[in-house]
Amino acid sequence: MGEFQKVIIYFYVIGVVRSVQQIPWLSCQFTDEHVSLNKEGHTETQLIHREAMVQFGQKGDAPVNPHAITFLITVSKLDLQRAIEGVEAEELECEVRRYSTKGIHVRWPALGAEGYNYWFTCILRHRKDQFIATAFLRHPSDQAPPGQQDYHSWPAIADREVLSTTVAMFLKSETPSAKVRLRSEPKLHCQFSIDHRGPNVTVEWHWQSRGERKKLFSYNSRSGESHGSGVGRKALAGGDASITLPFTKMSSEGSYICSVSVNPLFATMDLNLHIEEAPRVSLNVDPVWVVEEGTEHKVVCLAESYYPLDVEILWREQDPAASGQRVGAPLPQELKNILFSSHKHNQDQTYTLSAFFYLKASLKLSGKQFSCSVSHPSLRVPIKKSFILHVEEASSPMFYLAVSVVLISLLGVLIVMLLYLNSARKRSKKPY
Repeated sequence: MGEFQKVIIYFYVIGVVRSVQQIPWLSCQFTDEHVSLNKEGHTETQLIHREAMVQFGQKGDAPVNPHAITFLITVSKLDLQRAIEGVEAEELECEVRRYSTKGIHVRWPALGAEGYNYWFTCILRHRKDQFIATAFLRHPSDQAPPGQQDYHSWPAIADREVLSTTVAMFLKSETPSAKVRLRSEPKLHCQFSIDHRGPNVTVEWHWQSRGERKKLFSYNSRSGESHGSGVGRKALAGGDASITLPFTKMSSEGSYICSVSVNPLFATMDLNLHIEEAPRVSLNVDPVWVVEEGTEHKVVCLAESYYPLDVEILWREQDPAASGQRVGAPLPQELKNILFSSHKHNQDQTYTLSAFFYLKASLKLSGKQFSCSVSHPSLRVPIKKSFILHVEEASSPMFYLAVSVVLISLLGVLIVMLLYLNSARKRSKKPY
């Protein structure tokens, strides 16, 4: 490779890298909590929604919005800013919450984390379900551990306070809502990162639906033991806890919960799996259908083996010559005399539905195009099936009478000829 080509490639790479914009700050909602004891001695929690900012930078940076609470995320081994690069700030929903360690104080083994820490979770959701991420923010404190449930001694946070934090643990999924077909083997993504080496990590997967819950997989890094299947052991070493599901069926629908725990932190992520099976659409007539004037026929559009239930079937009529016009073409007319069968529940839990009408053939309908359009959540565009109707004139009664007379006459001639041949054969057998 020549030097000139190398220079071109270098500048191309630099341009691509610079084109990926990193978000410098995010407007967030801080869901604060006020915990108190009621008259009966029970703990009550009041949620308070407050304006906040998540800002990336160095300790001591001035806040972008001085009128809001600022969670300043400083440089650490885990780069949350890089994990969400390539998207616009407007595409993200951001929420910060306090995180309770339930009275457990464990020294976090990262550099500079020797003392007591207050914890927060920063949850980032892509508005179009491209990913969801949860980051644990560590805010060091010079206070001693409270020796009780930490939410009883949470310090108040002022409206314009700046809290310097680092990302201690990070959990992300690029499949927060997965839509798959029956008999597929989908992979649900779950990636985690921790800011220090050799943590005692426990990874689990659960399935949950309609009050039922089942453990699918578990792994502990200290013991090395794992139970269940679908998650690669080698991948886990690199922080990839993604699970591959066996062939899906209707009972596979539900929430799949990926959980990662490193004492005292416990992170969960709910990933929703939806089954979507596209309908198979067919008509009971040929694409070009020839009928006789005055006859009546049942025309059926059948949508088979679809899921979920919500499907829409429309019949329309139009002139096929007009459909090719770009300007001034009349719109197809929706047929009103449509009847529907009841939904049929198939053995594999999919559904079948038919929409039909009774067509009385007339010459004015000849050349018309009839189209069945089926819409379903699994389809980007509706499935369309059409036929063109040709109506032939009915023959008159005199025509049938003439044909009948000719046929009868021909039959009579045939009978006479057969009798003659039979008589001639008998005479030829007589001795002379």
